[in-house]
Amino acid sequence: MADHYNVLGVSKQATEAEIKKAYRSMARKYHPDQNPGDAEAEAKFKEIANAYEVLGDQERRNKYDRFGDDGLGGQGGPGPGAGPFGANLGDIFETFFGQGASPFGGGGSRGPSGPPPGEDLETVLRLELSDAVFGGEKMVTVKTATACEPCHATGSEPGTGTTRCNECGGAGQVQRVRQSILGQMVTTAQCPTCSGRGETIDKACSTCDGQGRKVEEVSYTVDVPPGVDSGSTLRLTGRGAVGPRGGSQGDLYVHIDVKAHELFKREGNDLILDQPIGFAQAALGAELQIPTLEDDETLLVPAGTNSGRKFRLRAKGVPHVNGRGRGDLVVNLNVATPTDLNDEQEALLRQFAALRAEAVAPPDDGFFSKVKSAFK
Repeated sequence: MADHYNVLGVSKQATEAEIKKAYRSMARKYHPDQNPGDAEAEAKFKEIANAYEVLGDQERRNKYDRFGDDGLGGQGGPGPGAGPFGANLGDIFETFFGQGASPFGGGGSRGPSGPPPGEDLETVLRLELSDAVFGGEKMVTVKTATACEPCHATGSEPGTGTTRCNECGGAGQVQRVRQSILGQMVTTAQCPTCSGRGETIDKACSTCDGQGRKVEEVSYTVDVPPGVDSGSTLRLTGRGAVGPRGGSQGDLYVHIDVKAHELFKREGNDLILDQPIGFAQAALGAELQIPTLEDDETLLVPAGTNSGRKFRLRAKGVPHVNGRGRGDLVVNLNVATPTDLNDEQEALLRQFAALRAEAVAPPDDGFFSKVKSAFK
């Protein structure tokens, strides 16, 4: 049997709200009424409904997490109020006809739903490589909706009050009756007049025009974990916009963008450094001072090292953002050919070449100028 989490496309850490949202989305897509005559869609809908029947009930979900389908002990099938495909009828009607929909009349005795929550916000935080590697506290500034201070986010002019909403009678919700293929359908929705509060303001606040919030720039501290990279997103819960008239705050999503470094390139959790080395140093061996994002490190280069050889400085790279340990600093040695030899240095190199029986070009007596002119 397929894993219920995979069926709904959620992780095992998904919240109840995330599971319900995923179920609603997939149920709409594969519902038989939307796919008439499609047996494959009907089978998929049954699978989705069965998965939600398990994961939508906390007790069943706990048993499933511990023991799988075997641990449900016959409780994995349709529960009370289940429809022909195993899903709860209340959830199916709510999915297709809105909150509180029922084919049997009534809409429940829910109280006012309260003001709507504020919007989620996004911003980009540009980091130096060292800040991304080692983490730390950084500031971001966003333009957002904040609570109006003069009216204390109520939307009412100071000194005035509120009145019970005439349209919903203080319930915060209104019901609509309509006919459907299932008979008389009663739907319940948020009251458009009072936005679900159950009351209206007598006089709008002159500062916020009755919204209970105003737009301004706000700065927040972002705790950047070590090892983040471009494309990472940090979530600051409750740092988004304030909802109208006392609604809760949304979240702030901070997208990380790491600037290019003049020396180092990043590959996963490793840092890459192209390090030049002189011809004599590569041939005879040398002790090099290698820069890192912390202090310099000593690298012993053995004699006879060829260009392109790689050396690893362990644990001098990027920390694992979701675990322990660090990557390495990979040093690529590139033998640099001298281009500014003086007469003495050239003579010594010619002597060296002769001792090794290596044929070299004669001294520049016009030969190279002739060669260069031939390629112009």
